[in-house]
Amino acid sequence: MIETIIKTRTIDMSILDQGTGPLVLLCHGFPETKHAWRHQVAALADAGFRAVAPDMRGYGKTEAPEQADQYTVFHCIGDLIALMDALGENEAVIIGHDWGATIAWQAALLRPDRFRAVAALCVPMMGQPPVPPSRIFPQNDQALSYTLYFQQPGLAEKEFSRDVGQTLSKIIYAASGEAGPRQPGDGTPNPFGMVSRDKGLLADLPLPAEMPDWFPPQDFARLVNDFETSGFTGGLNYYRNLDRNWELQQATSGQTINVPALFIIGERDPGLTMPGMEQIIASMQDLVPHLIGSHIISDAGHWLQQERTSEVTTLILSFLNKVAPVGSQKLESDEQINFST
Repeated sequence: MIETIIKTRTIDMSILDQGTGPLVLLCHGFPETKHAWRHQVAALADAGFRAVAPDMRGYGKTEAPEQADQYTVFHCIGDLIALMDALGENEAVIIGHDWGATIAWQAALLRPDRFRAVAALCVPMMGQPPVPPSRIFPQNDQALSYTLYFQQPGLAEKEFSRDVGQTLSKIIYAASGEAGPRQPGDGTPNPFGMVSRDKGLLADLPLPAEMPDWFPPQDFARLVNDFETSGFTGGLNYYRNLDRNWELQQATSGQTINVPALFIIGERDPGLTMPGMEQIIASMQDLVPHLIGSHIISDAGHWLQQERTSEVTTLILSFLNKVAPVGSQKLESDEQINFST
């Protein structure tokens, strides 16, 4: 597995690159880096694919523009197109987790000529709301949605940077399957819910005695070092462009994703507790007519590709062998694919 810096026409990107064959791009979310995909990069390369996982714009060793408005979904898709061009690759299957899933869905919507298929972990494809997202997320005098808490520049950064290791351990544990069954009223912690205006996001999250077995000390130490070096501003800037993304996506309102797609979520993902999320997932085929599969992994939390490496990798490889089999040429029509679920 090679870790290298690729200079593209948009930004310089740090990537993990392994294997030869059809290209698979793996996009991480917040607060992660490219190493969240370390297991899949190796497995996909062994199966005959070229797996490339970049540090996304603003993360890890990838370039981080200073202006907050440079972190829209469209900037990130442009980075991926530029990265493919720099790698000499014309097309790819794109796979994303968390914010990476949002970017992957939109990449497949905008550029089906470059992204022959899409797989998303934890975040389903969603239609455009009638008003900007900032007007939808809840808030009251005592607390506000974490997405709104992230809007004020410097506020969350100040809290998160006091002790980067503690910040990451609290957030990762609280969103994992180990935190609890996440049933109504059971007290399972949720880092992606309401945030106290007085105490901030971290105060009510438990500090685990140790990280789960799926996150070994050496890998967690690397993540901590990456965020101590880069800071959190890049990742938080994605949230600060929610309304701007909504404005720009008016141009694609009503479009559907017309490439093969896969969706996976953990049964204990905090996202499933958001009002209406189960209905959104159930009706996703209206927006993604070529959805090959939608899977819920029992007892798993938000960090699917790390928590349930084997199950996720197996589902991804099965999907890839349908839509981009090793040695295949570009698919010319839907009739060449079995879209049955």
